[in-house]
Amino acid sequence: MLRAVSLRVTRPRVAVLDAVMSAPHADADTIIGTVRSELGSVSKQAVYDVLAALVAAGLVRRIEPQGSPARFETRVGDNHHHVVCRHCGDIADVDCALGEAPCLHASNSHGFSIDEAEVIYWGTCPDCAAKRLLTEQDSTITRSDK
Repeated sequence: MLRAVSLRVTRPRVAVLDAVMSAPHADADTIIGTVRSELGSVSKQAVYDVLAALVAAGLVRRIEPQGSPARFETRVGDNHHHVVCRHCGDIADVDCALGEAPCLHASNSHGFSIDEAEVIYWGTCPDCAAKRLLTEQDSTITRSDK
């Protein structure tokens, strides 16, 4: 993959790419931890530099949900979107919302030639919804015991 985009194959690049592939939507700190467990000592800056090179080469996509650190994934080129849990920050892929890329047709393109749309859906993931339900049930039981 690296050679196909004219990047030199180095241990840090391979390790970072493997880390992103194995944990889609991981943030840089998670990727740094994974790379360090594989390679031993590697600087944060080296990992950030590799991530920047992979993003620039189109091998990795950087997403930046509001209020969250940048996340990285190897699913590129298909203009998919994301759903983010407001409570735990979990992220999942959502395929194109409607039609073909760019998925959403702007009501007014203002003369731009649109080739991509970025949509982030926000909500509550199933795990957080279940925890909330349990908390509400516990609260109801506690009040009824009084």
